[in-house]
Amino acid sequence: MLHVGSQAPAFELPDASMEMIQLSSFLGKKNVVLYFYPRDGTPVCTMEAINFSDHEDAFDECDTVVFGVSRDDCMVHEEFRDKHGISLQLLSDAECEVMKKYDVLTEPIGATRAGVHRATFVIDKKGMVRHILRDLKPREHVASVLKIVRQIHGH
Repeated sequence: MLHVGSQAPAFELPDASMEMIQLSSFLGKKNVVLYFYPRDGTPVCTMEAINFSDHEDAFDECDTVVFGVSRDDCMVHEEFRDKHGISLQLLSDAECEVMKKYDVLTEPIGATRAGVHRATFVIDKKGMVRHILRDLKPREHVASVLKIVRQIHGH
């Protein structure tokens, strides 16, 4: 299981514009917030994506990029992003490969497929997992993550 102090598992996933995003391209340059969520369009997922987008400048001031990851495909992400004016990048992990690496899948129940635990990983510029947040209250999620990022950045 992934824990604080571990090297963050590498990933390469497409965003809503079908551009490939690699964790390695941010090493030495940016902190990365990687938050996993069940799917686009649910009330909680929509609120969190909008809230992260609304605080994009604050994250940018701390040399931090934020990525939302779900198993939705790129077309669904694009529609969701455009409908709600979301500026953060939404990554598609349709095969759940990255979700497995970050241990955020729930056990399937009966014939249903595995679900996704809401979890957020704060990764520093060296690629180390600095914080893992699980089961946050949705209204406090972004503020909690921003506080951690500011501490890492020295604010």
